Amino acid sequence: MSKYLGKLRLGVNIDHVATVRNARGSAYPDPTRAALLAEKAGADGITAHLREDRRHISDGDIDALMEKLTVPLNFEMAATDEMQAIALRHKPHAVCIVPEKREELTTEGGLEVARQENKLAGFIAPLKDAGCRVSLFIASDMAQVEAAARIGADIVELHAGPYCDMFHEGELDASNNELEKLREMSAFGHSLGLEVHAGHGFTYETVMPVAAFLEVMELNIGHFLIGEAIFRGLTPAIKEMRRLMEEART
Repeated sequence: MSKYLGKLRLGVNIDHVATVRNARGSAYPDPTRAALLAEKAGADGITAHLREDRRHISDGDIDALMEKLTVPLNFEMAATDEMQAIALRHKPHAVCIVPEKREELTTEGGLEVARQENKLAGFIAPLKDAGCRVSLFIASDMAQVEAAARIGADIVELHAGPYCDMFHEGELDASNNELEKLREMSAFGHSLGLEVHAGHGFTYETVMPVAAFLEVMELNIGHFLIGEAIFRGLTPAIKEMRRLMEEART
């Protein structure tokens, strides 16, 4: 199978606009407004994670995003009956199944697919039948990539957090090279016919090495962009990320 040589897509996660809003229990800032600004700034899609505890994105946010977006919505969710029902009601372009623990600050690891193939295969089947593209957020691990392909996932999103954390902590080296794992599993996933995405923890400093992997078709970035928007504005923050991605790709 030939490598993907086209445009690298940018998905912007707007969860933490809702985090700021919910800190005061107010109606602002509005995540949907941020999503529409991201569209204009060059985002190819919007990601929103509706957690079981509704700590940031709300059901109303999903309603508004589905109504107003013209780019695809990537609906992140846990593998629960409640979230499946919401996804089947809205039928977003894509659903990304992620592990979820109430006590975690953010998603801490990849989904355990290899040990629950039958459960996840049954869970994603109705979503695929409804026309949603199904993505699984997984670690850069061969067993997880193989399991994702076996159960019929369309996409794997590789957890870039370990690489990004080690980069910023100055611990990325040949003996513990998380970047190499991402490179190898991007190629492996692509060879199995999976569309490969990556996300979690990207900054201006960490994005270019992964953006250069030709098998990767999309990067999903949120927390850093929302934070950077405080200093330079959301539109310039996204445009700079897009510039770096395109520079790495060429």
